[in-house]
Amino acid sequence: MERDSVVVNAKVWTADPGNPVANSIAIRGNRIAAVGIERDTRGAVSRETAIIDAGGRTVLPGLIDAHNHYLATAEALASVNVRFPEVSNRAELTRAIGEVAEVTPPGQWIRAVGLDWSKFPDGQPPTRDDLDAATLGHPVIVYHVSVHHALVNTPAMRERGITEDVTDPPGGRFVRDAAGRLTGLCLDAATGRILPVAVEIGCHGPNFHTILPGEDSVALLEAATSVYLAAGLTTVCDPQVTRREMRVYREAAARGVLGLRVALMPLSNHLEDFEAVGIAPPFGDDWLRIAAMKLYADGTLIGGTAWFSTPYGPNDEFTGSTYWAAEDLAQLVARAHQNGWQVGIHTQGDAAIGMSLDAIERAMRAAPRLDTRHRIEHCGYPRPDQIERMASLGVVPINQPNFLVDSGDDFVRHLGARAHRLQPLREELAAGIRPVISSDAFVSSLRPLDTIGAAMTRQTRTGRPIGADQRLSLDEALRAHTIDAAVAIGMEDRIGSLAPGKLADLVIVDGDLHQVPPDQIAAVPIWKTILDGQIVWPLETGENAVLDALR
Repeated sequence: MERDSVVVNAKVWTADPGNPVANSIAIRGNRIAAVGIERDTRGAVSRETAIIDAGGRTVLPGLIDAHNHYLATAEALASVNVRFPEVSNRAELTRAIGEVAEVTPPGQWIRAVGLDWSKFPDGQPPTRDDLDAATLGHPVIVYHVSVHHALVNTPAMRERGITEDVTDPPGGRFVRDAAGRLTGLCLDAATGRILPVAVEIGCHGPNFHTILPGEDSVALLEAATSVYLAAGLTTVCDPQVTRREMRVYREAAARGVLGLRVALMPLSNHLEDFEAVGIAPPFGDDWLRIAAMKLYADGTLIGGTAWFSTPYGPNDEFTGSTYWAAEDLAQLVARAHQNGWQVGIHTQGDAAIGMSLDAIERAMRAAPRLDTRHRIEHCGYPRPDQIERMASLGVVPINQPNFLVDSGDDFVRHLGARAHRLQPLREELAAGIRPVISSDAFVSSLRPLDTIGAAMTRQTRTGRPIGADQRLSLDEALRAHTIDAAVAIGMEDRIGSLAPGKLADLVIVDGDLHQVPPDQIAAVPIWKTILDGQIVWPLETGENAVLDALR
């Protein structure tokens, strides 16, 4: 039997309004027994107790990422990294793929992640010719940083049967050059036609549900677990799950290697399947559960396909695109809502937000239900009137402040003054909304302290302010990554704050977080991660490799 434990000499931030600060926590089994001063917490456990001296460090509730593609991130960690600044031009992309091709068996797929041509000197996307120059002996797929788009080489097109006369699918496009030749770049729903996908999802979203020969996805998930725990994450919500991901998560849980709590958001292409068997959330246990259903409205702000009411881009060339006509989206949302589902709709531009809110409101009027907690994923540019609508409907915005760092300079260039109202978290707070902040890993850093720091500073990669009036305080940012994130996934009764009776998930940060300047928050290490009452980070071996993966 595991011993009880007491954390002492700590600066405990509880996220519990009834007991906001303390200096000690008692843990009995996998539950919090007491939170308060040491004299009281020691009395709440047995004498056979392990003492964890925090040395004045900050203790937080286990951090919750309400929008994190856990399995896809695990696979990305094992892929070729072509993110900026590692790859900052077309020649470097060719070289990075070529180096991997030299040590990869002929015919085996090569996957790379993080391509961001907006940061290339000419700002132009590479083509299949750049990948062909690296290798013609391997099919190659390179994911755009948004994950909505993908670039492939000629062997990949050939293997997937894509020819020059291919037609664009609904919600996507195959990019062609001035002569009408395919460039190898596939936008949004077109990715599902070009990739070795495990599940056909139609126009329900970008299809990154690939299955590459020889991969053991469960092993990749197990390897990624230490990276997540080292970042202080104890719970994640995977916001796009098909039967492929569901099987991997279930197998990982059965093998005992899942490693952290996972909430799942099945993609809307599976709605009919769930209707047939009568399953709706919450469904599962404290480790693996179905939380909500994922739908798509528009494309990607990073990749220029978000749907705004006014075009954007350096020359107003971006008009955006949608996966569904308004009526089709409304019918999908209504079906999910009527069957008891919470929905989360990927939505970036204000035109798409309007379409999504119309669908949610129509569904709620047709089938009134209390406490729906419908979500708007990303919620990039809600107008003030739309924020008021969100508040009245009880809609939860799920934001990613890291985007403002990673792509903020591009946003300012493409949107002008509108960029400073992206992710208007302070306006949402003023309207009575409790916004959630998250990573959207593998699109951005999975480290919660990176996200928290980005929400506090709102500075681009080059140090320019972007919507400085929307900055959050540390306490506001912590709430958005703990208890408010727990609310968004329907688990606030057991995680998200430090209170007696809740599951013993907590993180000890290596320092007094409230004394750290906002621009240094991201650099603070995690000292210990405790999950279900047990210390799960640091590990006795492999710590250096895990920390390298976080950099």
